[in-house]
Amino acid sequence: MSTPSDDSAPEQIAADLSDVVRRLVRRLRGVTPATGLSPTQRSVLARLDRKGPATTASLAREELVRPQSMRLTVAALEEMGLVEKAPDPDDGRQSVVSVTDQGHRTLTEMRAAKHDWLSTALADGFDAAERRRLADAIVLLERLVQK
Repeated sequence: MSTPSDDSAPEQIAADLSDVVRRLVRRLRGVTPATGLSPTQRSVLARLDRKGPATTASLAREELVRPQSMRLTVAALEEMGLVEKAPDPDDGRQSVVSVTDQGHRTLTEMRAAKHDWLSTALADGFDAAERRRLADAIVLLERLVQK
């Protein structure tokens, strides 16, 4: 990874940012309790928690997978007791998938483990000025995500 400078080329920043985000995500996944969930299953469960109930078709569109693949993902989550299906009130031919209490507990445990690791790492490894710089960077990263 290159050393940051005021005149860093966007291409280099993009490469460095991609690399560090990938490694951070890997590290966060490593500190979460073993759930047996695949990355897609975690993503779908978190999406349902964030955005509320959804049809399998809409989940497939949002996750950029085929509806058949999403049906398998939802079936696996349902088998684990993390989601449940109910008839769609607007279209009886479809089902709406939502997170169960067990699914919420699983997400809470996963998020708590990540939060605890991050909080400890920030408290132990960074001084107040460095934490402020990271907080400022979050604002920029949020803008980037919105593009």
